Amino acid sequence: MRIGTYNVENLFNRARALDQRTWSAGRPALEAYEQICELLEEPLYTPDVQAGILRLLRRLDLLHSDSARFARLRQNRGRLLRRSRKDGVLVVAKGRGDWIGWVELTTDRVDEQGMLNTARVMHDVGADILGVIEAENRIALKRFTDAGLLVGGVARYPQVMVVDGNDERGIDVGVLATGAYPLVGQRSHVDDTDEVGRVFSRDCPEYHFATPGGGRLVVLVNHLKSKGYGGKVASDTTRRRQATRVAEIYRDLRADGVTDVAVVGDLNDTPESEPLAPLLLGTDLRDISTHPSFEDGGRPGTYGYCTARNKIDYVLLSPSLWARTTGGGIFRKGVWGGRRGVLWPIYDTMTKAVHAGSDHACIYADIDL
Repeated sequence: MRIGTYNVENLFNRARALDQRTWSAGRPALEAYEQICELLEEPLYTPDVQAGILRLLRRLDLLHSDSARFARLRQNRGRLLRRSRKDGVLVVAKGRGDWIGWVELTTDRVDEQGMLNTARVMHDVGADILGVIEAENRIALKRFTDAGLLVGGVARYPQVMVVDGNDERGIDVGVLATGAYPLVGQRSHVDDTDEVGRVFSRDCPEYHFATPGGGRLVVLVNHLKSKGYGGKVASDTTRRRQATRVAEIYRDLRADGVTDVAVVGDLNDTPESEPLAPLLLGTDLRDISTHPSFEDGGRPGTYGYCTARNKIDYVLLSPSLWARTTGGGIFRKGVWGGRRGVLWPIYDTMTKAVHAGSDHACIYADIDL
């Protein structure tokens, strides 16, 4: 069987602030968005909270209008703000229970050719089980697979699952599986907490599959905290908390007698990083990229320029799976090859960077079950 993971960076619509072409402006917008979402959930809008709300709305260009380049303010029932020439902009809601609304990110449609190349990567890799990172939701992923991933007129992946996670930007994690590996159970960890609070930025869902030989395979799909925005210390701390919890879930599965476990996804850090140590060094999981028959095309990375510092996507295997692993690889033909697209072979349908299937390569492992 082939098991892989692919960060598709959305299928149909993507938050404008996540566009790398406008990242210098998008990054502070994402930081402000994360902070204001937390403030708006406060039960009481004290003077300090009101001042924070107004400050963040100003950063998002929402102080004088409900719509801006990167975000939109929804005031469905009741009002958060009163805008007047005389008094300026005031927070009039007394707290979260005083109005119904939220701030949301504006989205742009994914380039159509890029969408087709995303599907082409999935076809060419041909994984039996594929962890999907940054899908909008289950309906979007199912529509995408039903329309663009057909074999002989039949959907390659009849099993499509995404559980809504904690990220409000529409970048959830899920899984695709062929009919040869029936999905027989699933468990969400979206509400897992530790001494600090909620652990996962998205989720760490468990997907339990039956194998053709009558065994059980469990796949944990992950998307850990990004380095892209927020302070380094805070993001590293969050990523370590998440890696620690994934390691605990893995050990619990092993203690319950499950021997075949794979941890896949975008872990947003490198193999030697301290935040990933609880998972990479604190368990007996093995990274497919260290297998002697692994093909990386001369580059260890899975993102961007695919250098060693960009090795952030993983397929980690339990000892029983590792013992039956025959190889694996990184599939980069859907990634724009550097500034001019010439660092590695790419699809002939990619004539500019926007046509890329994703900024991430697909990484996979081959296992003889």
